[in-house]
Amino acid sequence: MANIGGFALLCILVISCFGFIAALLGRRPETRRFEKVAEHAVYACFALYLMATASLIYLLGTSQFAYAYVANETNRELPFFFKLTAVWAGQEGSLLFWGFLLSIYAAAIVAGYRKKFPELMPYISMVFLITIFFFSILHIFVSHPFNELALVQPDGSLTAFVPEDGQGLNPLLQHWAMIIHPPLLYLGYVGCIVPFAFAIAALATRRTSVDWIRATRRWTLIAWFFLGAGILLGAKWAYAVLGWGGYWSWDPVENASLMPWLTMTVFLHSVMPQERRGMLKVWNMSLVTLSFALSIFGTFLTRSGIVSSVHAFGASSIGTYFAVFLCIIIAVSGFLILTRLSHLKSENRLDSIFSRESAFFFNNLILLGACLAVLWGTMYPVISEALEGQKITVGATFFNRINVPIGIFLLLVIGVCPFFTWKRTSLDSLRRNLLLPILCGILSAILLVMSGMRVPAAIATISCGVIVIVTIAIEFYRGARMRHMNSSDAYPVALFRLIMKNKRRYGGYFVHISIVMLFVGFAGAIYNSEFKAELKQGEAAQFGKYLIQCAGVTEGENPNYFTYKAYLHIIRGETDLGVLSPERRFYKASQQPSSEVAIHTSLIEDLYLVFAGMSDDGQRAVIQIYANPLVTWIWLGGLVFVLGSLIAILPDRMGTGDTRGA
Repeated sequence: MANIGGFALLCILVISCFGFIAALLGRRPETRRFEKVAEHAVYACFALYLMATASLIYLLGTSQFAYAYVANETNRELPFFFKLTAVWAGQEGSLLFWGFLLSIYAAAIVAGYRKKFPELMPYISMVFLITIFFFSILHIFVSHPFNELALVQPDGSLTAFVPEDGQGLNPLLQHWAMIIHPPLLYLGYVGCIVPFAFAIAALATRRTSVDWIRATRRWTLIAWFFLGAGILLGAKWAYAVLGWGGYWSWDPVENASLMPWLTMTVFLHSVMPQERRGMLKVWNMSLVTLSFALSIFGTFLTRSGIVSSVHAFGASSIGTYFAVFLCIIIAVSGFLILTRLSHLKSENRLDSIFSRESAFFFNNLILLGACLAVLWGTMYPVISEALEGQKITVGATFFNRINVPIGIFLLLVIGVCPFFTWKRTSLDSLRRNLLLPILCGILSAILLVMSGMRVPAAIATISCGVIVIVTIAIEFYRGARMRHMNSSDAYPVALFRLIMKNKRRYGGYFVHISIVMLFVGFAGAIYNSEFKAELKQGEAAQFGKYLIQCAGVTEGENPNYFTYKAYLHIIRGETDLGVLSPERRFYKASQQPSSEVAIHTSLIEDLYLVFAGMSDDGQRAVIQIYANPLVTWIWLGGLVFVLGSLIAILPDRMGTGDTRGA
C-alpha cells in the first residue's frame, strides 16, 4: 500500500503541473479545449489523493511499523479510532490530509461551475492546480508520509528496520474532540481557496460584478462555519484535556486559526454593500486575498517552528516553502488588484453616516482591528528577536487589554445595526427603535451593580449583550407579527416560515445571539478562582461554597495506559453534588502522562478538578481546583452558532433571500 500511496503522490505532482499548463493554454476561446484537460487533471488529483490517503489509513490501521510515520504516531494497543486520528497527528499526515481536502474542494467546484462560468473556469482551475502542485512538492521532497525506517550500518549502507511497537500517539490527542477538531479546522483553512480562486478569475477576466460573490457566498459560509466550529471545539478540547482550567490562552497557533475567521467574517458582512449598492469592491477583493493568505500563514506558523506552541509541530525547513508560496499569493493578488482598479470602482458613495452601509463599514473596521491586534501580538516575539536579538513574549494580558474593548464596541454595533436602513436613516426613527434596547441595557447594568458586580468590562459586556438580544427579539417579533397578520399563521408557524424564507438574515441573527452567549462566557473568566489541596482518604477541604472530601484513590491499567483515579465527594452548601473522579494517566508506548479532568457543570459556574498526582510522601492526593463562572454559556453559544450557520447555509427556495442582515 505504501508503494501505491507514494506512486499516487508522484502522479499528483506531474498531473497538477500539466493541468496548470493546460488551464493556462485554455484561457482563450480558440484553445478552450485545453481547459477540459485541466478539469480532468483536477478530477485525477482528487482520485489520486483519495488513493494516497486510503493507503496511509491502511498502514496506520494495520500497524505497519516499517514506515516512519506509523511508528512515530501509533502503537499496537492504540484504539482504531485514534489510529484514524493519527492521519493528521504528525506533519506528513496532516499535509497529506490538507491536500486531500483541497482536491475535494477543487473537484466539487469544477464539477459544479464549469458550465455556469466557462470564462472564469480556466483561472479557477489554475489556482487550484498550482496549490495542489505546491503541496505535492512538499509530499515528495520535504515531508513524505511513506518513508521507510532504516538503520545506518558502520559502512554507511542502510538496512530495513521494523520496531516491535510504535512510539504511540501523543496523549493530548487521545480525546474524542481531536477526531473532529483538526478536520473541521482544515476544512475551514482549505475552504478559503474557493472565494480566492473566483476572485482571481474575476480579476483576470475583468468580470468584477457581483456574480463571483453570489457564486461563492455559500462556499465562503461553509469554510467560515467549519473554521469557527473547529475553533470552538478546540477550546472545548483545551478545557477538557490540558488541565489548566482555561479554554483559550492566546497561543500563536490558536491565534492563527482565529485571524482568517475574523477576516472571513468581515468579508461576509462587506459583500452586502457590494451586492446592494456596488460598493467596497477593492475592499472585498483584498479581504478574500487576506483570508486565503492568513490560512496559508497559519499553516506556516504551525510547521515552521518560529513560534512556540503546544499545538505546533516541531521546527522544520518546510516553513521556507510556505513563506515563498505566501509571498507569491500576495504578489500575484496585489498585482491583479492594482492593475484592475478601474474595474473595481464603487458605483455609489456613502450617503450618510447614519446608514446601513456605514454600520457595516464600522463593523469591518472593528473586526479587522481585532485581527491586526492578534497578528501583531502573535508575531511580536519573532519581530523583537530579529530586531533586538531577544525574544520578548506577549502574554494574554496584552491580547485581553486590546480585544476586550474591541469586543464590547462590536457588541454595541451589532445591537444597533439592524435599525439602520440603506442610504440614510432618520434620527427620529433611530431614536424610537433604539429606546427600548438601550433602556434594557442600562437596567441590566444597574441590576448587575446591585448584585455585587464591580468590574466595568464584565458589566459593559453583559449590558451590551442585552442590547443585542432585545434588538434581535424586536426584529423577530416584528417579522413574525407581519407574517401572522398577512397569512393568519399562528405565531410559532409564522416565525418558522419567516426564518425559512429569509435564511441569510435570520440565520445571521442566530449567529449574533451566539456571539452574545460567547461573550457572556468570556466575561465570566474575570471572576475565575483556584485552590490547591492535598487530601488523604477521608480528609476534606473547603473551597468557597464547595466542600471537597477525598473518598480514595485507585490504580488500574489497560493495554494502552496506567491510570490513577481520585474519588472526590462534592457538597455545595446543602446540596450533595455526588462524586467526581479526576484521573491521571501514564501512557505506556509514549512514556508520557496526561490528565483527565472532572467537571461539575451548571449555568452559573463550573467546578473543575484536576488530579495532579500524589504528594512527595505518597499519602495525599494533590488536587488542583478551579471555579469558573459562566463557562457553560460558551458551549451553549457554540451550539447556537452551529444552528445559525446551518440556517444561513441552507439554500433559499425563494431566490437569494433578504440581504439586509447577517
